[in-house]
Amino acid sequence: MGKRILVISNMYPTEENRTFGIFVKNQVKALEALGNQVDVIAITDPKNGKANVIKKYFLWFLQTLVNLGLNGKKYDVVHAHYVFPSGLLARFYKKVWKTPYVVTAHGGDIDRMAKKNQRIRNWTEMILRDADYVIAVGNALYEEIHQDYKIGANKLSILNMGVNRNVFKAYPKQEARTELGVSEGKQPILFVGNIIREKGLTELITAFAKVKESQPEAALYLIGASRNQTYRQELENLIAAKGLARDVCFKDPLPQAQLAKWMSAAEVFVLPSHLEGFGLVAVEAMSCLTPVVGSDVGGLSYLLKDGNGVLVEPKEADSLAKGILTVLSSEDAKKKLVRKGEAKAAENDEEQLILKLQDIYETIS
Repeated sequence: MGKRILVISNMYPTEENRTFGIFVKNQVKALEALGNQVDVIAITDPKNGKANVIKKYFLWFLQTLVNLGLNGKKYDVVHAHYVFPSGLLARFYKKVWKTPYVVTAHGGDIDRMAKKNQRIRNWTEMILRDADYVIAVGNALYEEIHQDYKIGANKLSILNMGVNRNVFKAYPKQEARTELGVSEGKQPILFVGNIIREKGLTELITAFAKVKESQPEAALYLIGASRNQTYRQELENLIAAKGLARDVCFKDPLPQAQLAKWMSAAEVFVLPSHLEGFGLVAVEAMSCLTPVVGSDVGGLSYLLKDGNGVLVEPKEADSLAKGILTVLSSEDAKKKLVRKGEAKAAENDEEQLILKLQDIYETIS
């Protein structure tokens, strides 16, 4: 018997902004495929700026209150993505209608938001304490919630959003490169994510310049939304200063089926983040049989250990360059990484993980 579920999220994609919280939409679709009825109340506008942020959060809050009054009684469970502020809205349903709520911590909500000030820290504690179940997307996040917020293992587990292996599948490398217009003989290095400082892109450009010294055919592709134009210009200036203008290509966000082709085409996928709750995009690359180099932070520390990927020091361009060259210069190393990476992707198959989420709903509602 399917559940009546309300999903509350401060990120959700639209036709115009297809990648903004796409992982939440993917989970919603997977829940619906299991026979659940799912309503979504979410922010769909990624634009920042003080006036815009106040407006979109006010409208989201208002929409939630209207739904709480008109439809609140009908839900079996409310699922909030990000502890604060989404979890605060989910908590209203418990207070008014006694509806159980689940909250998924994605990383930034614990690593950054809860550390902004004491008030948000207190709200975060309250949301986690009152939740019927808490999900952490990665091991480091689980440990922090368990130890710092004293959330017991009886209502806390690690469950990432999962990779859709029907979408993120390997395409023949050379065919993918030809289709995407990658020049013959090039060695594509790929990054996918928001074009922001916290993703380690300054270090990536510096590391790429070092890689080019011994691998002249290397080319860097950066796919993602440039939400901070000042930082984007800073990167453009760095690229020009290092004489890399012909070798670095920025691309706007792409549909997931296209991303899978880029991941398949890449020689190596790089995720040099300063913080990362889990690193789902790295698993998506693994699912496309592409080796991953990533920072030794957060969820990536666990995901890439034991030879599943190459771990490098965060914020260290020399370490990042060395990690990329480890992959580019050794076919044996590449094959091992591909084999172990695919096994890790299979462990994180969305179809298996969604059944575990359904079990959580059954337990608390």
